[in-house]
Amino acid sequence: MPPSSPELAELTEWSATGVELELSRDYEPTTVRVPGMSLGTRRITGAWEPVVAEFYRLGVRQVRLADPVDLCPDAGVVAARTLVLIRELTAYAISVEWVARCHDGCAGRGLFNHLYPPARVDGVGDDAAVRGWQTSFFLGMCVSRRGPGFTEVRDRRLGTLEMYTIDEPAHLTAITELTEGVPAGQLPVPVRQELTEARLVAEQSGYLWWLPTWAYRWPSPALSV
Repeated sequence: MPPSSPELAELTEWSATGVELELSRDYEPTTVRVPGMSLGTRRITGAWEPVVAEFYRLGVRQVRLADPVDLCPDAGVVAARTLVLIRELTAYAISVEWVARCHDGCAGRGLFNHLYPPARVDGVGDDAAVRGWQTSFFLGMCVSRRGPGFTEVRDRRLGTLEMYTIDEPAHLTAITELTEGVPAGQLPVPVRQELTEARLVAEQSGYLWWLPTWAYRWPSPALSV
């Protein structure tokens, strides 16, 4: 079912939210200072998937976010959109220099541990959760891949491998919509509940978005992921 006019207005506002980035051809600090390695600062809007694909094609391998990013469910639209962007950058193995913020302890629950880890998490008294995020992270920690008529998810955020093969038409339609993010009320309640219980979606600022990174390219032998 196509979105109604209010939902369409929400989606337009969501996709119009901009994020400012500093782009570089390399992530090593000494190399970054070499003339020609910086690709400048960009403010981007719209769908993240094609934007990040173009960044990768142009040689972007490191991104710096200017502003801290809130992790909590009550985060604003800009923070939620930025996390979706970090998911896409992680999927392309583009390193992200960023700072997170948390006030409710969600940083220690591992929901975002498959995303490129932040340098620090402001608002967290004990940084053990942050160190765990930084030391446990690897590319493909929670990864999804599309097949003909199904989506497969491999999730190691909690340490053990959880595998899901999703082939119900309503769920596959929802996953397509969730890739860029949708208003929470747009998803059928049973689909929303099942994906939430499996920790495959995040809800922030009234929107839902798909958490696993897409397998655009295998970063390591498939059996290790």
